[in-house]
Amino acid sequence: MTGPNRRAARGHLFTLDPSREYPVLDRAEGVYVWDAEGRRYLDAIAGIGVATIGYGRREVVDAMAEQAARLPYAVGNIFSNAPAIRLAERIGTLTPGDLDWVHFTSGGSEAVEVALKLARQYHVIRGAPERQVIISRWTSYHGATLGTLSVGGSKLRRRVYEPLLLDTPHIPPSYCYRCPWGLTYPSCGITCATELDAAIRAAGPERVAAFIAEPVVASVGGAIWPVDEYWPMIREICDRHGVLLIADEVVTGFGRTGRDFAVDHWGVVPDLLVMGKGMSGGYAPLGAVAIRAPIRAAFEEQGAAFEHIFTFGGNPVSAAAGLAVVDVWERERLTEHVAELGPGFAAALEPLRRFPFVGDVRTLGFMAGIEFVEDRETRRPFPPEARVAAKAREAGLQAGIVTYPGTGMAEGPGGRPAGDIISLYPPLTFQPSHIVEMGARLADAFARLDRELDL
Repeated sequence: MTGPNRRAARGHLFTLDPSREYPVLDRAEGVYVWDAEGRRYLDAIAGIGVATIGYGRREVVDAMAEQAARLPYAVGNIFSNAPAIRLAERIGTLTPGDLDWVHFTSGGSEAVEVALKLARQYHVIRGAPERQVIISRWTSYHGATLGTLSVGGSKLRRRVYEPLLLDTPHIPPSYCYRCPWGLTYPSCGITCATELDAAIRAAGPERVAAFIAEPVVASVGGAIWPVDEYWPMIREICDRHGVLLIADEVVTGFGRTGRDFAVDHWGVVPDLLVMGKGMSGGYAPLGAVAIRAPIRAAFEEQGAAFEHIFTFGGNPVSAAAGLAVVDVWERERLTEHVAELGPGFAAALEPLRRFPFVGDVRTLGFMAGIEFVEDRETRRPFPPEARVAAKAREAGLQAGIVTYPGTGMAEGPGGRPAGDIISLYPPLTFQPSHIVEMGARLADAFARLDRELDL
């Protein structure tokens, strides 16, 4: 479909890619979505890690409708509201350590912005206004605003906006498959962690406000999880230099990795924990930051108001949705469900290694990344112009499965960002039969991609 016909099909919607024909989703139920042509897809990304409890949960819809009829909106710098108060209390009982205070937003990007601003103002009210530097990592994603892109580490997503971004230091992630130092674990000395200490010293320890990272790299790297020593070392380095630790759990929170929060795998309590996506199951826009008690206490002791507001932060309808979703999540023990089925989820993906373009398959809980390479032995990525990740996504749709493409986690010729993955973040309600179906549909998709690549 081209020209006027294509325009008619999408109306006046400004889609992200005007060259692509977007299937129009019409309905959803359980772990499946249907487009307007009646084609059914297994949603193996839960709408990109959002629809964690599955589609069609009547109790969530009813809770939202009841709240919308009673009180659809409350302006956050004048009023509080009962659903937000109750949800904050629930989340405070779930987060690790003393992350007992919760501030709500409309989504993950906003929540990261809040965390960055909180970190800055915390230091200011404690008499350290020189602490303004935020350190983050390459091969990361923290949101789509200019502030979150500044700390984000996707060179492809940053490049157009580079002149507008803040100048923030970045360090490499813990990424053994492509170790930037060419080292091997465990003789590497966990250089990926000690690099943070070097970055803090280079910036000036008295100038660094916070370090932000995903406990497990999600969309930009595809389930890149660190070596066991990494996060405890990061926590110690931050403590030594008085630097706040921000964990971005927008994707990994609420059971995705088989723990309530991914930092629980390593027994680490960050100072600020960012969440979003699955906390409302896709039924309403919702994000949040959980804040340690000493940070809240500093604001109270100084009588300082947090200089910030988002229009829909703490929206009562979104909070009502979050409460209903947390009810389902706890009642159905979905974190435990993921921990139990995680090994089977991983096993279903292992046969995909037979395809010559599959370089690595990594999983943790119901989170997976499949990295594509042009040469397995050297781990050489495909050139960016080959658009392998996008082709894999389209092959998946043809095979009846929704996957999420990503690019830019490797370095290509001339230092250009390269590398391709697809990520999987299925609903936490996936059953063994869904896992089997996922494996079969991915095998079909990869066979289609194999014929197209013709290696």
